[in-house]
Amino acid sequence: MLSQKTKDLFAKLDMEFQPVALKYCYAQPKGVERVDEALSFCQFARKAQDENRAFFITREDEDCVGKRIMGMEPMPALAMSGQAGPDFGVYRTQAANARLYHQITMLKPNACNFVIFCPLSQCDFDPDLVFCVATPEQGDILMRASTYINGDVWESRSTPVMNCSWLFAYPYVSGKVNFSVTGMGHGMKRRKVYPAGRMLISIPYQKLDEIGTALDQMDWVLLAMRDDPESKAELKRRIDSWQELSPEFTLKTT
Repeated sequence: MLSQKTKDLFAKLDMEFQPVALKYCYAQPKGVERVDEALSFCQFARKAQDENRAFFITREDEDCVGKRIMGMEPMPALAMSGQAGPDFGVYRTQAANARLYHQITMLKPNACNFVIFCPLSQCDFDPDLVFCVATPEQGDILMRASTYINGDVWESRSTPVMNCSWLFAYPYVSGKVNFSVTGMGHGMKRRKVYPAGRMLISIPYQKLDEIGTALDQMDWVLLAMRDDPESKAELKRRIDSWQELSPEFTLKTT
């Protein structure tokens, strides 16, 4: 279970849309109410943020492709044929769209029958994934935290449609943090779920403890990004010390 300290560190980022914890369940969750309306998967995250409460969804509650990405329902053969791609104008040919279904991540059939959406601050379970909507400045801190300890490479994997696969299934299965940018995905953009220009960052359970530790230990504002005289002097001192190790090495800081 996430520590209160980790929750506080995420809260310190002061994101406009609070982080949401998700849990993928085989059996119906106890102590959580079922959602009261049908929405797309990405809209449920926004609903948990706006209403500041936890709820769970079932296959019947999700009215887009998310239930299929979660393995709650088979993907229709017509969809996998790629026919919708050229009809929507997203892909030039049916074949181009059909390739998508060989690349996206979907959970195993019927292994996940319920999904809990909960504001991170209220989370009293072990999340399978934490979903964040951040400004580039906030996103920089989160993404640096994802690589601060073990040196992971940042990556952004997405497609013009079914971005829910890359945000809610791919990180969970791969164990990798993934991010994309609002204003680019077809469904989320059409539904106006979030303002354009925000970073959507999905953190799987495999990385949560590490990122919490990194947020606690690392500098949120890097030394080279500070304008005060003390920081500039300290940066110069550190760079000057490199000359003792390698006199031919030079680096401009301005």
